[in-house]
Amino acid sequence: MAPSTPRVVVKVDLKKKPWEQEQPLHNRWHPEIPSVAQVKAGEFFRVEMIDCMAGTVKDNSSSADIKHADLSMSHCLSGPIRVVDEDGVAAKPGDLLAVEICNLGPLPGHEWGFTASFDRENGGGFLTDHFPCATKAIWYFEGIYAYSPQIPGVRFPGLTHPGIIGTAPSMELLRIWNERERQIEENGVKPFSLCEVVHQRPLANLPKAKGCLLGHIEKEAPEWERIANEAARTLPGRENGGNCDIKNLSTGSKIYLPVFVEGANLSTGDMHFSQGDGEISFCGAIEMNGFLELKCEIIRNGMKEYLTPMGPTPLHVNPIFEIGPVEPRFSEWLVFEGISVDESGRQHYLDATVAYKRAVLNAIDYLNKFGYSKEQAYLLLSCCPCEGRISGIVDSPNAVATLAIPIAIFDQDIRPKTRKVPSGPRIVRKPDVLKSTYDGKLPITKNPSCST
Repeated sequence: MAPSTPRVVVKVDLKKKPWEQEQPLHNRWHPEIPSVAQVKAGEFFRVEMIDCMAGTVKDNSSSADIKHADLSMSHCLSGPIRVVDEDGVAAKPGDLLAVEICNLGPLPGHEWGFTASFDRENGGGFLTDHFPCATKAIWYFEGIYAYSPQIPGVRFPGLTHPGIIGTAPSMELLRIWNERERQIEENGVKPFSLCEVVHQRPLANLPKAKGCLLGHIEKEAPEWERIANEAARTLPGRENGGNCDIKNLSTGSKIYLPVFVEGANLSTGDMHFSQGDGEISFCGAIEMNGFLELKCEIIRNGMKEYLTPMGPTPLHVNPIFEIGPVEPRFSEWLVFEGISVDESGRQHYLDATVAYKRAVLNAIDYLNKFGYSKEQAYLLLSCCPCEGRISGIVDSPNAVATLAIPIAIFDQDIRPKTRKVPSGPRIVRKPDVLKSTYDGKLPITKNPSCST
């Protein structure tokens, strides 16, 4: 007998707000957020999701929706989903939840997405000191391929994946998160030399009631305010998985998630059609509405058997990811290197973040020579299937990071070549990303060796 079609356990209506959904969404992690559905181990089920900005970003000719985005509302997740075994016994703390991605894609009738960088004083991004303005590019999907009117001359296959998938934390783990992240925010930038090079702020996104959605716990409930001020934001990846943004986590992949509460309370969202390693512009994948079709297994006592704590408690563990067999095939790459020396020429000690920033800046400046604006290159490298690597982490004082760009995604040959005319013709591409003004007064970082 042929297998049944997946049971839809979370359905979304894109005409409704997140809190108006029949199964209301949530944008925080907290063990008391009640489940909206239950699945059995081995069951084939489907989860639908809205995009990371909750439908506020439109397919239009303006970036104002990015400039004025309410980031307290971001990452509305579908779930939590309670998982039980074949006998109806729920997953328990200490188990591993194996989640297999059987199928995924954009919601039918909504085959488009967006890539953006936020205003420096409203979210920013990895290179916000170089690109302080809010920008946006719209992408349209043709089967597995994506193209953008704002970044012409580029077309590539997407590797669709969920940006966020994770289980609910226990109260003890939630307290650990909030305490360590509060220390970063309270201590400020002075203890961290990296903060002089990477300018995205805030240092941590602490719990706040503004924009908080807690699923079935409505704002009128007596416990809402307490939970809203405890619940962790969904922006970073943590021990429960969460916002890991692993671009290869596509069809056929498996995620082995630690279970911290009864039933596991699986949640997912932030669907991406494609993403470059690092998702550097922050809103940097091709963000879209989408669906996942999943199967779950419960590995009893799997945390103790397979996950080694790296920290002071047994809760300091991390998920394991098994990458599936489906991905685009590219045979030729142009690779850009960065070392841990910042734009001012200052040496840093084995700093892979500084090295990766340099690699990305090198790639952006290079693509600028082929007719792309630097803003176009920034958004492109954030969402195309480029590969980031830490190539060296032991040879003092320089860490070495690389960024590899597949040559085949361009409609021109971007490799260096000998030209008969020394200056060579430059291709002019008039369309550009949608761009807002930057109205702040923070200084912009510029390459002292570059005139543009």
